[in-house]
Amino acid sequence: MKLLKDRILNDGKSLAGGILKVDNFINHQMDPVLMKSIAVEFVRRFADLPINKIITIEASGIAPAIMLGYLLELPVVFVKKAKPKTMGDMYVSEVHSFTKNRTYDICVSKEFLSADDKVLFIDDFLANGNAAFGMLDLIQQSGAALLGMGFIIEKSFQEGGKRLRELSDIRIESLARIKSLEVDKVSFEED
Repeated sequence: MKLLKDRILNDGKSLAGGILKVDNFINHQMDPVLMKSIAVEFVRRFADLPINKIITIEASGIAPAIMLGYLLELPVVFVKKAKPKTMGDMYVSEVHSFTKNRTYDICVSKEFLSADDKVLFIDDFLANGNAAFGMLDLIQQSGAALLGMGFIIEKSFQEGGKRLRELSDIRIESLARIKSLEVDKVSFEED
């Protein structure tokens, strides 16, 4: 997706340790026009799947998931990173965050994810795949069918994408696949 790649090159910051900072247009301050374009591209890539629900994880996946839900006229469920006192019956999985270097429980109410659901997972980044595998665990617990996973940015030099693609029955789509990150230098995979 050329628009996204251009924004990463022009407005993103590649830092030491394989960190790509895109907080001025994706995950702290958001560009709604870019988010709409991202959602349109996800519609194009996943339009043939018979999904009835979109699922994401708080917080950075919410904006693209909401835009996609709006375009497809589907409900969007966002998985919480902390167990709310108001949530009773829930599915829970443990996830380790590469960016924050901590482990936490993610949870979703059984009221909003069931065996009747055919879901599409949307998130901002795919790196090691920990959040995606935690989400896969929640979906398996519920009996729902995971038909696809869409990521805005994939760090293809890390193992998450490879591990997920080994699950042959799940379509994995990333809008920008990064081959390498060096300080102030981003290289993309060829499309």
